[in-house]
Amino acid sequence: MQTKFLTTCLVSAIALLAASANAADKEIAVIVKTVNSTFWQNVQKGATDAQKEAAGYSMTFQGPAAESAIADQVNMVENAVNRKVAGIVLAPSDPDALVPPLKKAWEAKIPVVLIDSMLSEAGKRYYQSFLATDNEKAGELSAKALIAKTGTTGKIAIMSYVAGAGSEIGRVGGFTKYIKANSQLQIVGPFYSQSQMATALNQTTDVLAANPDLKGIFGANEPTAIGMGRALAQSGKAGKVAAVGFDGNQDLQGFVKDGTLEAIAVQGSYQMGYLGVQSVVKLLAKQPVPEFLDTGVVIVTKGNIDGTDAKNVLY
Repeated sequence: MQTKFLTTCLVSAIALLAASANAADKEIAVIVKTVNSTFWQNVQKGATDAQKEAAGYSMTFQGPAAESAIADQVNMVENAVNRKVAGIVLAPSDPDALVPPLKKAWEAKIPVVLIDSMLSEAGKRYYQSFLATDNEKAGELSAKALIAKTGTTGKIAIMSYVAGAGSEIGRVGGFTKYIKANSQLQIVGPFYSQSQMATALNQTTDVLAANPDLKGIFGANEPTAIGMGRALAQSGKAGKVAAVGFDGNQDLQGFVKDGTLEAIAVQGSYQMGYLGVQSVVKLLAKQPVPEFLDTGVVIVTKGNIDGTDAKNVLY
């Protein structure tokens, strides 16, 4: 009787392991910079919709509690590789730290599609496609929008997020390059919020106090731009200091509508998730995918916020 019981348990355990392995075999793991941001939640919407269209594949969605928790993201990728998932969609928080786990994915023949941020040159062979905003171009468009309001002389500040993140390098780099090439504006900063809204609020409050002659300010991602907008409102500088933000959640839309922000540069976050999963499915079917796909950016102002182009990217 005991032998029969043990045999039944063993058969059940093997069946459970087989089912689990089979489940992972059809799993597309989407791993983003943080789950605590409406930007990444909009990426999740796109990924979910693509998964529904991909017959036979499931999807998991995860990310650290904060964008600065890079070691947590590394662990998530390593766990996905160990589970032998079918494919990975990754928004790397750090261009270097994610190279070793993606090398393991490559060695395990797991296709990888990057979204939002690039890896360093050392990781180039370990992924098959990169889908993102052209961040340098988006930075230039943000600078152009700010210059249109401030003019070409005076002082502006840059409120950034995580130093060295691939998107940050392109975005703030493109912004700075355009400002230097097309104006005599003096740049204060950049200041790094670590993508924490409260930190950005405090930093912006300090910058405004230390620079009473500030003409303009740029907030380079969602939590940073929200903190910046709140600091402008609390200090009575809203509408007096020209401000351009990045990303397009409800808070930032409200700031555009009430004049706190002159404009927001809004990325195709839904498209990143949707096309990311879709690209992995194509790779699994041995279909070609582009090495790079620009998911687009729209400069949203009070004048066009209710238009079709803006509505397609706002969330």
